[in-house]
Amino acid sequence: MTFQRARSEEQREIRRRAILDTAAAMLDEMPVAEVSLNELSRRVGLAKSNVLRYFESREAVLLELLDMFLESWLAELADELAADIEPHATPEVRAGRLAETLSRSLSDRVVLCDLFGAQGGVLEHNVSVEVVKQHKRSALGRLAAMTDLVRCHVPELGDGAQLFCLMSLVSAGALSAYVPPPPSLLAAYADEPALGVLHLELRDALRISFTSALLGVLPRGQ
Repeated sequence: MTFQRARSEEQREIRRRAILDTAAAMLDEMPVAEVSLNELSRRVGLAKSNVLRYFESREAVLLELLDMFLESWLAELADELAADIEPHATPEVRAGRLAETLSRSLSDRVVLCDLFGAQGGVLEHNVSVEVVKQHKRSALGRLAAMTDLVRCHVPELGDGAQLFCLMSLVSAGALSAYVPPPPSLLAAYADEPALGVLHLELRDALRISFTSALLGVLPRGQ
C-alpha cells in the first residue's frame, strides 16, 4: 500500500484509518510489546516521518486502538449480559453470572487485555499531555458506560459498581501478561506436574478475580 500526500480532511482520515487498521492487524500476530513504529510504517506503506504526521508516537496509535476496541467490546457485552443474567435471580446468583460472563468475554479478547496491561506502564509514557487528556476523557466515558451496564444487572452494587468495573479492567490487563506461558514454563510444568497448580487459564483466573471483587463490594445481607 502506497499513498500520495493527503490534500483534504477526507484523505487524512483515510490515512489515519489505514494506520489504525494496520496496527490492529499486527496485534493479531504479535503482542503489544513487539509492535514497532518501523514495522507499522513499512506495512502501511508510509515513511515513519509521515506516520508521525497522523499520530505522534506508536503509543498514541495503540491508545486510540484501545479506545476503539473497548467501545466495540462494551457494545457486545451489553448483549452478552442481557442473555446470561436472569433479572429475577438473587443478587448472589446475578453477581456470579456477571463474573462468569465478564471472564468469558474478556478472555476471548486477548488483544484488548494486552492493551489494558500495557496502558499504564507503557502506552501513557510516550505521548503528549493533550493526547493523554483526550484518552483519559474517553476512558472515563467508557468506564461510566460499563458501570451503568453492570449496575443495570446487579443494582445492589450501588456506588461499588464503578470500583468493580475499574478493577476488573486492571485485573484483565495484569492477568493477561501470564498468557500464554512461555515454553520454558510449560516444560517446567511437564517435568514437575506439582508446579502446575500455579498455572491458570485466563478465563479461570479472571472469573476468580471478578468473583472475589464482587464479594468485596456487594452489600452484605442482600
